Amino acid sequence: MIKRLTIIAILNILSLSLLSKNNDKWSLEKANAWFAEQGWIVGCNYVPSTAINQIEMWQESTFDPQTIDRELAMAEYLGFNTVRVFLSHLVYFDNAKGFKTRFSTFLDICESHHIKVIVSFWTNGGKCFNPKLGPQPASQPGVHNSQWCQVPGPEWVNNPEKWPLLKKMVKDILKTYKNDNRILMWCLYNEPEHHRNGITSSVPLLQATFGWAREVNPSQPLTAPLWSWIGNTITSMPEVSFILENSDIISFHAYDTPSSLERYIKQLLPYNRPMVCTEFLARQNGSTFEGSYPIFKKYNVGAINFGLTCGKCNFHYLWNKTDEQGNSIPWTEEPEVWFHDIFRPDGTPWSETEVEYIRKETGALQSN
Repeated sequence: MIKRLTIIAILNILSLSLLSKNNDKWSLEKANAWFAEQGWIVGCNYVPSTAINQIEMWQESTFDPQTIDRELAMAEYLGFNTVRVFLSHLVYFDNAKGFKTRFSTFLDICESHHIKVIVSFWTNGGKCFNPKLGPQPASQPGVHNSQWCQVPGPEWVNNPEKWPLLKKMVKDILKTYKNDNRILMWCLYNEPEHHRNGITSSVPLLQATFGWAREVNPSQPLTAPLWSWIGNTITSMPEVSFILENSDIISFHAYDTPSSLERYIKQLLPYNRPMVCTEFLARQNGSTFEGSYPIFKKYNVGAINFGLTCGKCNFHYLWNKTDEQGNSIPWTEEPEVWFHDIFRPDGTPWSETEVEYIRKETGALQSN
């Protein structure tokens, strides 16, 4: 019986691979025409300051539209026109209708602030390895992003027999919002190269998810981000190859110096596809607004930094060092230079000068 199930799982992977590879991928003409209509895509990855992870952001008991509205007003003040958010499979499985109602409320709030949304389904990053619904673990003082959830996590990524539930989620959400102009694009799998906590390979689920999405054929483009510049020690070429062959829009992450960012963009220029950097800003690493925005503008690349408001996730702390057991070593003092994030929850910026620079570059100063 076990052998038979294994054979079925392998056949499912192979069939999904054949289905997903370049099936109805957007032409260069379609992708570039879509991109030209958007103007400069600029914004941030967004988690409310009151949420410790994706579960707390979306579950009914902790969904916080008042905070979201107040904080997205800060994003609008900066001139941002885009936010990127991460979903939770556990919240969806618990009550799909309720989840979509709250997600639609979120889209309404975004629209009221003239902001579109990049939606991310799966992500391999995270430190909360056994997430559960209900009250979430407390934020750990001095620890960057202490309770972020892997979605769906290694027990799902490594087990194709569980994928019918994931397929239902992806297709349901895509069908519901496939023609919704509040959605900018679909980020199907965040950092699939990141093989964390026993994930053996992300390629099969990456292939499957693209296949499910192509079956729905949404009006918005599909993508998955490269984790770092190609050739870096963290590069995983099977995922990179699939992403570059199958994404309508190329997306990537860049937490490095301006010169490294420019080299990275030049690596991707030969594909002639629109590009959006869906994560940057690591001030201590040399990734700043002042250093990155001019390069993004020079090459007409979308710019989505990580973080908006400092909160439970402690994004403003540097990525933590770890002990021999892999546990995060907390920072003992508030960072003088923030790693991510722009504002405190009350709207006070970490740097007034930086905020004025952002507003100048986005055109928000001229529009006021």
